[in-house]
Amino acid sequence: MTEQVERARSRDAQAMSSAIRRKVLEQSKRANLGHIGSALSIADLLAALLTGELRGDPDDADRDRLVLSKGHAVLALYAALNERGVLSDAQLRSFGGDGSDLGGHPEHTLAGIDFSTGSLGHGLPIGVGAALAAKIRRSRRRVFVLMSDAENNEGSLWEAAMFAAHHRLSNVVGLVDVNGQQALGHTRDVLDLAPLGDRWRAFGWDVHEVDGHDVEALRETVSRLDTEAGPPHVLLAETTFGKGVSFMEGQVAWHYWPMDDDQYRRAMRELDAAAGVAAS
Repeated sequence: MTEQVERARSRDAQAMSSAIRRKVLEQSKRANLGHIGSALSIADLLAALLTGELRGDPDDADRDRLVLSKGHAVLALYAALNERGVLSDAQLRSFGGDGSDLGGHPEHTLAGIDFSTGSLGHGLPIGVGAALAAKIRRSRRRVFVLMSDAENNEGSLWEAAMFAAHHRLSNVVGLVDVNGQQALGHTRDVLDLAPLGDRWRAFGWDVHEVDGHDVEALRETVSRLDTEAGPPHVLLAETTFGKGVSFMEGQVAWHYWPMDDDQYRRAMRELDAAAGVAAS
């Protein structure tokens, strides 16, 4: 790939990050629903994946799979799929509405969603099963599993981690959104995970500790992974909960709270200002 093409893809990823955050705010305000902070923290991770790292068209049986294990942040994925043209504007505007396919957790009946999720700690087991199936079928497809750091509190996750390492499932790529928060408080206070990298290494995984908001570095890290042989991989992505909206950043309350009109206007002004700086 030429340097010029790579720069263009990086710009596309940055633009998608901004669009995801904007649409998260727009649709959460319209639907009067929360989980805003969790969605904002993964915008860059999704942008890095959906601007070229995920291989294959939606109808391709050998396409890469994406499991959004932290399903409560699904609005960010809906926004990303809308940016890719997989979901229409009308579908996106139906989020949270009666009879809509766009609910508060992903459903596999929706275009662009491979697996229904929502029960935390189960996304990695699903992804590991899909990766094993790919190996058995001699398919080159990879499976990306986007998890919350709080899911690392779950025993089912670590059972899957052991299984993946034992079977040398190099086609599994885990991404952990290490924003340090969960519904009831800071992760370090609920159940301390530090040192998280050492834990994953002890379970036999290839560990990469990365900046979860640097889309270019994220894409470069994923592109260099050996997904044909060796151990499974995990990116521990350090992120900021509520990234991009100053009064949400690092505030546990925005796990659930919706915005009032004043908060929405302020949040959108901040995103607009940040986009203007990035474009200059």
